[in-house]
Order: sequence, then structure tokens, then C-alpha cells
Amino acid sequence: MPRSTRHSCHRLATGLRLAPALALGAVLIGSTPAHSQDRPPLQEPIALEGAMKQFYRAANVVVVTTVDGMEHVYHFTKDLIVHGGKKPGVDALEGLREGTTVVIHYTNSGTQASAQEIDLLGDQGLKIAEGVVAGLDRRQKEITIRFANGETETLQMTTRAAAESDAEAGIDESSGEAVRIVVYYSDEAGHKIAHYFKKKS
Repeated sequence: MPRSTRHSCHRLATGLRLAPALALGAVLIGSTPAHSQDRPPLQEPIALEGAMKQFYRAANVVVVTTVDGMEHVYHFTKDLIVHGGKKPGVDALEGLREGTTVVIHYTNSGTQASAQEIDLLGDQGLKIAEGVVAGLDRRQKEITIRFANGETETLQMTTRAAAESDAEAGIDESSGEAVRIVVYYSDEAGHKIAHYFKKKS
């Protein structure tokens, strides 16, 4: 056999032997899970209580001051949900007096905090109930509180309130101690809906 023919056959045989290995390598590379640092961060809802500082409707921005004097800036969309206001949606923030207590339910996306829902508290907003946690079922979105007179009541929680962590609310049921809380709720069609709750200081 001529030398050129032998070289051609050798290259062909080598290519055939390498093909399965290359194909397997491509599959492994394609199926390798991304490193955790390559994944986008989970956008878990967070609740922050503070006082309304500024509302810039044209810029879709609200500024809230917390008890430590820190100012926090939140962006929102026209779909922002506002509870406890006298007007629906973003309109409820118009004319809201500075210092009104609010709760911002938000997520962090990169360097920007995006407000998903705002609860107005106090005289202008949601109703308040105080008691001891008798049961907390985040899966069923229910919280049961026991009042000073011994009676208990179960309130349905909003999706965001149910998703926010116990640490955010200052609650640690594993301690075995009775946890006294403040619940902010709305009365909708005869049902009490808990929008936010926290440990009573």
C-alpha cells in the first residue's frame, strides 16, 4: 500500500476512535451544573418598617427612614400594591404625610431594591391586633394568635407575609418561650388578612 494511503487510513482510524470521547466530553460539559456564584441570587421577599420620607411619583421612587435614622430608597412599578390606603394602588401614596409608618415588602435585584407591596400602618392604615403566637403555618399561610382573654383567632396571611422569614419578624418558636407579636391586618369580606407581623418589643 502506498505510504500516503497508509497515512490517510491511520488518520481516519484515529478520528473514529476520538469521536466518541469528544462527543462524551461535549455532553459532560453541557450537563455540568453552574457554580453557585454563577447563579442569580434568590429574590426572597423582605419586610422593612419605617416612616415615609419622600414619594417621587414621576421617578417611581419612595424614600423611607428607619428608626436608626437611615434612609432607604425603593423603586416600584405601576403595579405596586398598597394596603391600608384610601385610594387604590400608587394613588394611595399621593399626599401621604411625612412620617406615616409604612412597611415595605421588597426584593433585592442587584444593587436595586424593588418595592412589591407597601402597607400603611397606624391611624391611616391597617388595623392592629396584639397577642401571643399560638400557631404559625407558613405553608397554609395561617397565623394563630392567643389574646389576653384566652381566646384564639386564626388569620390568613398574604403570600408575601407567609414567605418572609421568622428572623425578619423577630420570632423564634424553637426557643419554647411565648412570643408576643403585633399583627397588622385588613378586614376583607369578614376575614382578617395578616399583611405583616413582628415581635412586640
